[in-house]
Amino acid sequence: MRVKAFKAWRPAEGKAEQVASVPYDVVDTAQASALAAGNPDSFLHVVRAEIDLPDGTDPYCDVVYTKAKANLQRLMDDGVLIRESEPSIYLYSQQMGDHIQYGIVATCHVGDYEEGKIKIHEKTRRVKEEDRIRYVDTQNANTGPVFLAYRDSEKINAVVDAARNSDPLYQFTAEDGVIHTVWKFGNAKELESAFGEISATYVADGHHRSASAAKVGAMRRAANPNHTGEEPYNYFLAVMFPESELKILAYNRVILSLPGAPEEFFAALEEKFAVELNDVSVPRKAGEICMYINGAWSTLTPKQLPEASDPVAALDVSILQNDVLAPILGIEDPRESNNIDFIGGIKGTDELERWVDEGRAVLAFSMYPTSMEQLFAVADAGMLMPPKSTWFEPKLRSGLLVNTLD
Repeated sequence: MRVKAFKAWRPAEGKAEQVASVPYDVVDTAQASALAAGNPDSFLHVVRAEIDLPDGTDPYCDVVYTKAKANLQRLMDDGVLIRESEPSIYLYSQQMGDHIQYGIVATCHVGDYEEGKIKIHEKTRRVKEEDRIRYVDTQNANTGPVFLAYRDSEKINAVVDAARNSDPLYQFTAEDGVIHTVWKFGNAKELESAFGEISATYVADGHHRSASAAKVGAMRRAANPNHTGEEPYNYFLAVMFPESELKILAYNRVILSLPGAPEEFFAALEEKFAVELNDVSVPRKAGEICMYINGAWSTLTPKQLPEASDPVAALDVSILQNDVLAPILGIEDPRESNNIDFIGGIKGTDELERWVDEGRAVLAFSMYPTSMEQLFAVADAGMLMPPKSTWFEPKLRSGLLVNTLD
């Protein structure tokens, strides 16, 4: 892997907690506006700039990108964000309850993405990819990092262990109780060399951000007759975590309506699954799917499992898609369907019950989490998972470290 130190823009002393924000894609406009209320330094003014524009502003219109650029520039001009004098690599830890994970913050080469050394497991949506391209190109910056995973390395672990015993640049507890801590490594070359021995990394979260970074790099490469491959636009911001520290939660589904009578749905379901009414809301193992309908939970167990040699077909989310969503409910492409929504596992099954009990949905599916081994197997095979197959927690904060393409 080509991993490189960078001259970060980061919050000035005492500003990290006010600046750091949730990622742009885990909140809608109203939620972002509420979170940023009374805090002009919140990075939500950069990643969700429509909150500073009139109500109803299309988040994909030109003025949003212009406003985002102006808001980022204001944070720089006002000294809320300061720029490092020398390129560095950083250590970023997140602690959620008893779970803690340590990520390396650096820049990765877009060529590694184009060549498949930064591996993906999910298809991107064109409209979201184009949105991220415009954000990066207009701001001339990576304002949110790509979340990458790598197979554990004893050499990298040793460098991390030494750094986390030093004094951090900043540490704060976010409103959700997650503790965020950032350190600066003293020797960036040591880590650049260590990642040079890592054959591949995997996009855990940030498929649109990584794809857009590659597209911006390609655009600027084509426009530069003196391109060398070392220009800043060839690199994008990433946080890289060892696989053993990552926590994948379920990504659950709610169905808004049935295409026919409930009796027809149950009859079709029982052709493919053994259905046990048991009030169990969380699958006890892989191969089980829990369903909530009519105020009760049932466990669905496939009568016939797919070939284990196919890493995608073997996923529980694929079984649900191939045996229920598409053939019974008519949801051929969940990305485009208006009859399905997705609920991150961090919200628990109470949220699924609430959707159904309040009439916002007719039924819900509680899934067993996809494993890191499954993610790696799918990506190594060059295949793609169904959308919304993984939900990683805790989420990376935006604004702690920003990479500009100059």
